[in-house]
Amino acid sequence: MVTFLSGGTGTPKLLDGAAAAFSPEETTVVANTGDDIEIGGLFVSPDVDTLLFQGGGVLDRETWWGIDGDTHRTNAALSDIAAAAGLPDGPQYLSEERQTEGRDLADWRRFSGVAEFMTIGDRDRAVHITRTSLLDEGYTLSEATTRLADAFGLTIDVLPMSDDPVASLVHTDEGMMHFQEYWVARRGEPTVETVEFRGSSKADPAPGVIDALEDTVVIGPSNPVTSIGPMLTLPGVADALNQSTVVAVSPFLGDDAFSGPAGDLMSAVNADPSTEGLATAYPFADAFVIDEDDDAEFDRPTIQTDIRIDSSDDAARVARTVEEAIDIVD
Repeated sequence: MVTFLSGGTGTPKLLDGAAAAFSPEETTVVANTGDDIEIGGLFVSPDVDTLLFQGGGVLDRETWWGIDGDTHRTNAALSDIAAAAGLPDGPQYLSEERQTEGRDLADWRRFSGVAEFMTIGDRDRAVHITRTSLLDEGYTLSEATTRLADAFGLTIDVLPMSDDPVASLVHTDEGMMHFQEYWVARRGEPTVETVEFRGSSKADPAPGVIDALEDTVVIGPSNPVTSIGPMLTLPGVADALNQSTVVAVSPFLGDDAFSGPAGDLMSAVNADPSTEGLATAYPFADAFVIDEDDDAEFDRPTIQTDIRIDSSDDAARVARTVEEAIDIVD
C-alpha cells in the first residue's frame, strides 16, 4: 500500500506512470485543498479536480488543469457582460464580513463571479455545480469527492486533505491575497513576504487520511509550500509522517524549480529555495529522489535519476526510482 501527497501538477505527472511500480488498487492519493475557492457561488477544488480528470482520461495535459477540448462559452460570456455593464474585471475578493457568512466550507476563499478571473470550462463547470450542490445537500467534501471519483471511473482512492476550510493566503508587498489570485491572476509577480494556511489549526484531516499515512508515503514533485504545506499543518499529520516511511521527490533541479513559484515561496518561509531546502520542508523524509545532475547532499539516503517528467515513460522511470528508495529505507 502506498499513499501519495499531491498538489496540482507535479504529483499528478508522477501518477501518470505510478502503475509501473505501484498497483492502482493499492494506491491512495491525498489532495491539497488549500487552493480551493468559491467563485460565483461554485466551490472549486483545483487539485482534486486534476486527479479526477486525470483518472477519467480527460485531463488537458498541455495545461495540467481543466478538461481537454473543453469549451469556455460561459466564462467568455461573463467577461462580455461585465465589460458591457461597466463592472470591474480581475479578482474581486469579497469583503471580510462576507468571507465567513453563508457556507463555512468556503471561509476566507470566496470570490465574486463577475468577469471570472479563472478560466473555467463548461464541462469543468458541471463538476463544480455538482460538487457545490452535493455540499448544499449535506454531503461532506470527502463524500462528494467519492461520488465524483466514481463518475470518472477512478481506480485509485482520492481523499481531500480535509473536509474543513483551509485557505492558502499569500502575504505580499501588495497586500494579502489568496494563492489563486497571486498565481492565476497576478502570475506570481508580487513579492511574497510570508504564507498563511488560515483555518488549518482548527481543521481535521478528512476521514481516512491519517490511516492512509500509516502506509508508505510518497511526496511527489509538487510545490512544498502551497501544495504540500497545507497538509502538514493539519493536526496529527506531521506526527503520522514521522512514524511512516516517507520518500520525497524533488521539484527542483538545483536552485531552479521545474514549474510554478516554489522558489519564491520557499524563500518566504525561510527554507533554501533549492533541492537542499527539502530537508527543511520535509524533516520527516527518510529518503529523497533528486535529479541526476543535482549536486544536493542530504544526511539521508538519496537516489538520482532524470526527474523531468514530460511523458508517461518519464513518470514510470521516476516511479520505479521511488520504489528503489522505498526498498532502501524499509
